[in-house]
Amino acid sequence: MATLLRGEVPVILQPAGTAQFQGAYCPAGVPFKEVRRGPFDGKADIVVRPDADGGVPRHMTLGGGAVVYEYDGRDTKGRAVYRYAPRLSPSHQGVMDGVAEVYAEYARTKEGQ
Repeated sequence: MATLLRGEVPVILQPAGTAQFQGAYCPAGVPFKEVRRGPFDGKADIVVRPDADGGVPRHMTLGGGAVVYEYDGRDTKGRAVYRYAPRLSPSHQGVMDGVAEVYAEYARTKEGQ
């Protein structure tokens, strides 16, 4: 866990919840559970600094702005929970297209057995 400075709030990154993944891009042949997964899920060595009214930023971008996580409340440990937001992440469609290729290749090899 990161060392906290005064006022900082620890963060945990989680997979998308229903609010984040509804309507997100999912190619044919890919289980919708894959849409929920973010590349930084489980990361807990991040902190945010609340603004003047005590609220934390609504969104957090990672990977040079390619991946977006959305604030979703606090957990029982007081950490700010950010969930992967596929609809807001510019890299999401490209990643899902890659996942679709892997699923298609697996299906082809399975048929050839």
